[in-house]
Amino acid sequence: MTGPLQYIDLSQPSLWIAVGSILFNPLFWNIVARQEYRNKVLTRLAFNNPRWGCYALAVTIFSLGILRDHLYHRALAEQPQLPFLHYTEFKLLAIVLFAIGGTLVVTSMWALGVTGTYLGDYFGILMDHKVESFPFNVTSSPMYTGSTLSFLATALWYESPVGILLSVLVYIEYQIALSYEDPFTAAIYAKRESDRAKGKGKQVSPDRSVTASGGSSVRASALRNGATYREL
Repeated sequence: MTGPLQYIDLSQPSLWIAVGSILFNPLFWNIVARQEYRNKVLTRLAFNNPRWGCYALAVTIFSLGILRDHLYHRALAEQPQLPFLHYTEFKLLAIVLFAIGGTLVVTSMWALGVTGTYLGDYFGILMDHKVESFPFNVTSSPMYTGSTLSFLATALWYESPVGILLSVLVYIEYQIALSYEDPFTAAIYAKRESDRAKGKGKQVSPDRSVTASGGSSVRASALRNGATYREL
C-alpha cells in the first residue's frame, strides 16, 4: 500500500480498542455523574455519603484514564512510523508538549482538589470561589487541554501518524463533552445562587457538606473545567 494509508494499519485490534477506550471515558463519567445528580445513585451506594461516592467515582475515572493511556501506548507501538517524525526536533517538541500538558493537568487538580476535579458539584459538593489563578488564567479547561497535549506528545514520540489522528479525536471528543458539561455545571451553580437569594435550600459548606465535564467538573474534564471554584 502506498500513500498516507501505508502509515495506518486498520487491521490491528489494538487500534480499535484504543479508540473505544478514548470514546468511552467521557461518555461514562457524564452519564454516571448526571445519574448521581438526578437520582443520587452513587451516594446511596456509598451509604448516603456523597463525599465517599465522589471519591469512588474519582478512583474509577482515574483508573479508566490509566487503562486508556496504556491501550493508547500499545496501539501506537503496533502502528507504522512516519520517517519524517524521526527528526530530533520532533522528539524535543514531544518533550515540551508533554511537560506543558502534565503541568496543566497537575496544577488544575491541585487548584480544584479531588472533589472539584472529579465532578463533586454533581454530588452537591459545591465550591464557593471561582479559581482564576494558574492554570485557569491560561485556559478555561486545563485538564482537557493538558490531556490533549499529552496525547499529541506521545504520538510525536512514537513517530506515529495514527497517534496524531487519535489526538485529534481526543480534542474533538473533549470539545463535545464541554458543550454538555459547561452548561450543566453552570445550571447547578445558578440554582445554588437562586436558592440562596430566595432564602431557600440548604446552606452548603463547600468543604464539608453537601446538598449535586466535562465541564465541567474533570474535569478530564477527563474534565472538570466549569467547576473552577476553590473549596473553602
